[in-house]
Amino acid sequence: MTSAVESLVKSPARRAIPAEARESRWALPDGHLLRRIDWQGGGRGSILFMPGRGDAYEKWLETLDGWHREGWNVTSADWRGQAGSGRLGRDAATGHVPDFALWVKDYAALYADWAASTPGPHIAIAHSMGGQIVLRAVAEGVVRPDALVLSAPMLGIHPTWIPAGVLHRVARGIVRLGDPRRPAWKGGEKPGAQPKARSLLLTHDESRYDDEDWWRRKRPVIGMGAASWGWIERALASIRSLERPGVLEAVEVPVLLLGTSIDGLVSWRAIRRAAGRLPHGELVAFGSECRHEILREVDPVRTRALDAIRDFLDRRAPARG
Repeated sequence: MTSAVESLVKSPARRAIPAEARESRWALPDGHLLRRIDWQGGGRGSILFMPGRGDAYEKWLETLDGWHREGWNVTSADWRGQAGSGRLGRDAATGHVPDFALWVKDYAALYADWAASTPGPHIAIAHSMGGQIVLRAVAEGVVRPDALVLSAPMLGIHPTWIPAGVLHRVARGIVRLGDPRRPAWKGGEKPGAQPKARSLLLTHDESRYDDEDWWRRKRPVIGMGAASWGWIERALASIRSLERPGVLEAVEVPVLLLGTSIDGLVSWRAIRRAAGRLPHGELVAFGSECRHEILREVDPVRTRALDAIRDFLDRRAPARG
């Protein structure tokens, strides 16, 4: 019999929408349409997964479909202003948002609708930028999942040796010099990163890295490049809101954080620090074997991460009934 881990690793969903999944548009309270995808029918509980900056849910189909085959109802969506959920900047390539509070509000609305229509336990899982937004929503009390899993959450950005407060002051000054919607750099994930070097930031698995390019060619609307200067300034403001004393210390939800010490996009030190501040925080640490996209890494790394998530959920959010 094929084990759950083996079935996740060998999922055919990397370049196909699974037959069991349904793509749709969901209207936020202000009428803005989010693109979402749902797998229904599982008896283990329900997972709401939110991706990172510039992401689309296609990148995560392998893992999402695997969770469904383990018995979970699974939902994911594109953030407002990304992939199939429209744009907020002055062009189709630059990622922009006027304030991360807008994303927190959007997430709270999506979560409320999702939780009301799916069986528990209700699990929030998010990656990178999505992890910061979802943790903030939990810390601000606008959502309360039974458990929270954060993969490489963006709780700090590079250069990590400069305090977020200093970076924020610099970003505020740059924003004042021009249109906050203007791109902060040329290219993809990081200032100075060339297309060929992008995989060195994200994953050791070249075939999984190529999956994203395949989807971008098939569905050009999901493509996105640099962040705006406004995004950077608002990201740092949001990071600082979570750094305030007492904010994370008041979170009563069990939280599993996964991070890697060589992450070139988000701060490993900030992830480790947050794990220590959360009353029910647990940390799974990776090293040089793992880059930023932990759930899209080579099989041994990815399997270890999935095992850790499964164990955490079995302990912290056991099946009901």
